[in-house]
Amino acid sequence: MPSFDVVSKADLHEVANAVDQANRELATRFDFKDSGAKVTLKDEVMTAEAPNRFQIEQLLEVLRTRMAKRGVDLKALDYGKVQEVGQRATQTVTVRQGIDADHARKLVKLIKDAKLKVQTAIQGDELRVSGKSRDDLQTVIALLRRQEDFDLPLQFVNFRD
Repeated sequence: MPSFDVVSKADLHEVANAVDQANRELATRFDFKDSGAKVTLKDEVMTAEAPNRFQIEQLLEVLRTRMAKRGVDLKALDYGKVQEVGQRATQTVTVRQGIDADHARKLVKLIKDAKLKVQTAIQGDELRVSGKSRDDLQTVIALLRRQEDFDLPLQFVNFRD
């Protein structure tokens, strides 16, 4: 029975490369000279540090540009609140990995509303779609790619015939 998996994963190696490039650019930019602004990455959480909120926004714009150039989908980023303490402002940015339960239920509902002859199963942080016809599976992929309002980057892997 043909099937495929719907996943949402960001390449953490490319994220690390984008953080390194952003830090190098911040070190050479005139408006960030001697400000101590930087981005650190630990596991899937980035922490942006700068003297004030405005520079945090500028720093994140540099980071987003670098990530886009490295092929990391910006929908995978989850921004925390800016915290200002004294002369420092920090913000955490989490790289979302996997499809959480709420998004998985929305995807299942979307596929079921399309009235295609496929079955969907939530398996941890991914979604398995299977059906008798390969054409129905390709229709599901096209349906999910057209969804602009969905705020997670989706990849389609493990297509079995």
